[in-house]
Amino acid sequence: MKRKKIIAGVLSILVLIGITTNTGYASIPDISAASAIVMDVKTGRILYSKNMNDKKPMASTTKIMTALLALENSKPDDLVKIHRNAVGVEGSSIYLQADEELKMQDLVYGLMLRSGNDAAVAIAHQISGSTENFARLMNKKAKEIGALNTSFMNPHGLHHKEHYTTAYDLGLISREALLNQEFNEIAKTKVWVAQRDGFKYFHNKNKTLSEFDGGDGVKTGFTKAAGRCLVTSATRNGMQLVCVVLNAPNWFQDSYLLLDHCFNQYQSWKVIDREIPLKTVSVPNGKKETTKIVCPEDIIVPVAEDEKGKIITVLEVAESINAPISRGTKLGRVKIYVDNKLLYTSILVAREDIETKNILDRISNFVQKKQ
Repeated sequence: MKRKKIIAGVLSILVLIGITTNTGYASIPDISAASAIVMDVKTGRILYSKNMNDKKPMASTTKIMTALLALENSKPDDLVKIHRNAVGVEGSSIYLQADEELKMQDLVYGLMLRSGNDAAVAIAHQISGSTENFARLMNKKAKEIGALNTSFMNPHGLHHKEHYTTAYDLGLISREALLNQEFNEIAKTKVWVAQRDGFKYFHNKNKTLSEFDGGDGVKTGFTKAAGRCLVTSATRNGMQLVCVVLNAPNWFQDSYLLLDHCFNQYQSWKVIDREIPLKTVSVPNGKKETTKIVCPEDIIVPVAEDEKGKIITVLEVAESINAPISRGTKLGRVKIYVDNKLLYTSILVAREDIETKNILDRISNFVQKKQ
């Protein structure tokens, strides 16, 4: 395989696929939150921040991590026998009974929609055997995500002096969760009916879903120590943003102001269309001597008005590739820069299968070249 060639340039046709038309420059909202962040879910780009690295208790927004780990470490239909430690937990509850059996799916919905502290404990015992072991798993996952200033001591968010996060870290955790399709569906569900007797109608406490344009998540939280904490998400024109506000007396108002501000200041641009080949490379030993390379995903990035001419793509791919090649094989990567800052990286793949030339193919090619 020949040495890789890096190709850089301002995209012309691909970049100029604008999706929104918001171009006004409104003043930055004045919010009550002690700390906050707005982040683009697709790319992780920070669109707004206030004291984003200050450590704060986060109350029930803790359950975003609990739900994510439940989804990653179990199946929806797994039956969970409720541990006695999950019964009568302080605060919000779905009224679990000892030895009751529920599907994991119902527990996660009860956790996210009704903020069940008992559901959090039940999930922790099912996955890790205890809340202490589960907290260690939560911290391990946080470090993997890059949430380096977060400490989990329990799965529900009831106050503990060593239980804290930052707006930035919680943004990272929430983004990771929202990239999980199961979590995304749960977070935007308004009502869930659990398969159990008694208390089974779980109504979502997050009014963002019904009163904010494009609102599709995520989680409320409150303790006296943490104050009002809220993680919200909204999607408009294919761009999903996540907003975190911690210790915010006007939690919903703050979130709506920040999300509206960022949707107004940033346009969603389709930089890469997965249907459009980005480069043709040589396949010297293949039955077909060239192949087209594509990105397996549409790449949509948030761009401010004054950044439109500052989007650059860099393709990192070999000039030639040896057969055999299977459709979808990773052949390189594409990097998206805005104003000389790396915003997003994705892979490049083969668009088709190409077999290696056999002896008859080589003879045929030789004869054709002689003619």
